[in-house]
Amino acid sequence: MEVQWVGVEPPRLGPPHSAVSLIFAIVLGLWYSQALEMSVGKIPFLEAVNGSTVMLPCTYASCIGIKNLYFSWQYNDNGTMQKVCDSTISSEGVVPTVKIYRERVEFVGKNDHNNISILLWNITFEDGGYYTCYGRNPKEKGKNHSAIFHLIVVDELRVVDNTLATIIASCVGGGIALLMGFMLLKNFTLFVLAKLEEKNKECLVTSSGIDNTENGLSGSKADSKPTPKKK
Repeated sequence: MEVQWVGVEPPRLGPPHSAVSLIFAIVLGLWYSQALEMSVGKIPFLEAVNGSTVMLPCTYASCIGIKNLYFSWQYNDNGTMQKVCDSTISSEGVVPTVKIYRERVEFVGKNDHNNISILLWNITFEDGGYYTCYGRNPKEKGKNHSAIFHLIVVDELRVVDNTLATIIASCVGGGIALLMGFMLLKNFTLFVLAKLEEKNKECLVTSSGIDNTENGLSGSKADSKPTPKKK
């Protein structure tokens, strides 16, 4: 008997290459997890006083290692990227020979623990802006990555006003002290009341005992009669 599908598309099996696609996606994810990563630290900005010396931090990391890693520092001058320094690191632990393209710049990283930081001497307001730490690793088929660090140059560092924080801390401390004092007063009051109640109970017991004794004595006197004499 022939089955005919009217207005309904017959069910089809999944694509034959679905397993291959899944494997490819997994491999691709592993590849990206091993890719080169440049980092300028958890705080990617710095506020420094005009005329001071600052360090722009940067480190690189790669799960499969490096070979002839190219790195550079660049300064963003109103959209135009100006090269600050660059070099090639043949392998991990090797101190590279760095080319410096700007004045008052020193390479201080020395590739120690993958450190490629630079130092800016006697900074001016013109040095403020965004600096890009860039790296490219041929061992990862030219995989590259970059991180941006923001340098802010000011006349003087701002003094943080802690008045509000001090007021809040004082209020919280006073509230805690008041609560502790209230709890101590409450416990002392309960202790005194308990002692008074205990004393009242003792007085009641003692008074009750005395009353019973007096009643017993008077009753015995009233009931006692003289013994009649025999004639």
